[in-house]
Amino acid sequence: MIDIGFVNIILLSLVEIYGDFSLRFYAKTKSLSYLFHGIAGYVGVVYFLIQALSTQNVLYTNGMWDGMSGILESIASYVVLGDRLNKPSQYAGLFLIVAGIWLLKV
Repeated sequence: MIDIGFVNIILLSLVEIYGDFSLRFYAKTKSLSYLFHGIAGYVGVVYFLIQALSTQNVLYTNGMWDGMSGILESIASYVVLGDRLNKPSQYAGLFLIVAGIWLLKV
């Protein structure tokens, strides 16, 4: 069975990534289209946050959102933007986030 609350949290994280990347591109180019895409991304964040909160409590939603957003955005920025962390301990921190998500899910 699909956990719709968890699906909404993943969608929430993905639209946040879209908004963040758009705003980063806006910051570098000053192209208004990126600004509007960034704003649209954050409108999507509000929508999916409301959807997630309709099936889950705030404590679970916030913990999962923070963790999922951190991991998914880190992977996306590594692959798409070429961003890198400076220390191995920072990658260990990402692993601990994955462990936290797993503990919240079980």
